[in-house]
Amino acid sequence: MTINDTTASILEEIDQKFKAINQKTETHLEGLLWSKPITYWDYIQTDALLNLQIQRTTLPDEMVFIMYHQVNELLFKMILWEMHQISYAEKLTTEFFTERLMRVSRYFDMLTTSFDIMGDGMEVEQYMKFRNTLTPASGFQSAQYRMIEIASTDLINLIDYRFRATIDRNTPYEHALDHMYWQAAGKDHQTGEKSYLLLEFERKYKAAFITQMKEYNTINLWQKFKQLPDVDKENPELVKAMRHYDHTVNITWVMGHLNAARKYIDNGKGDGEATGGSDWKKYMHPKYQRRIFFPELWNEEELTNWGVEK
Repeated sequence: MTINDTTASILEEIDQKFKAINQKTETHLEGLLWSKPITYWDYIQTDALLNLQIQRTTLPDEMVFIMYHQVNELLFKMILWEMHQISYAEKLTTEFFTERLMRVSRYFDMLTTSFDIMGDGMEVEQYMKFRNTLTPASGFQSAQYRMIEIASTDLINLIDYRFRATIDRNTPYEHALDHMYWQAAGKDHQTGEKSYLLLEFERKYKAAFITQMKEYNTINLWQKFKQLPDVDKENPELVKAMRHYDHTVNITWVMGHLNAARKYIDNGKGDGEATGGSDWKKYMHPKYQRRIFFPELWNEEELTNWGVEK
């Protein structure tokens, strides 16, 4: 049997790869001999993916609602994947930072423009029927979205605007978590008592949130930006990418979500309450909570008019 130079070189690299982890190359090559060729459906796990949509009603438009939110969660996972690469890059360059951040922004751009799928893709009458079977679940309970926020900026920028003066970097993580802006949507404004929506959310994810807060305390996107050389922090393409991401996530995407909610929840055919019972209008609107990841990159006028609808 004749082996050409290219094949010999590949076999040598394979041999070095397995020797580096104390494995026998011959064993792995024999395993390859008996393995089946990969197929698209095995690689993508199509059958498993297409069996994850379980309706609670017989109304056909509920399937649109389920799949749309599952697509959102897949995109959130893609976003977290890109953010992790930025935060853990050993030698972060402006080019790498900018390129990965624009990937993330494109994912959010896709999310923003996709609201028409749900906004125009469901009959209001059907939604008003199947939504009652969703209570008290809510999109508020998307843990991945909270993870994205935590990985984006310093915690102080996610704290309820009313409590920011009382919290700093020495504040215990659990206390900071209890004063995140989104907590207000799950608490009684008079008693401070947490709703079932919020209690269940924290029961499921509180430990994961605190772990995320600790992990990204010094490596969130804003901290990674601040750690760059001064000349890189003034790079127009990177600054533009940072601002685009901030605006897209905290205004464009949020307003798209809010407007879709208005069509279905605030249509005069129901009680106008969210399935989880949150004060959704104030919780979602950016002008109330002023969710800004990188406030230092915006001028005074822009900050003052943050989230103001024109």
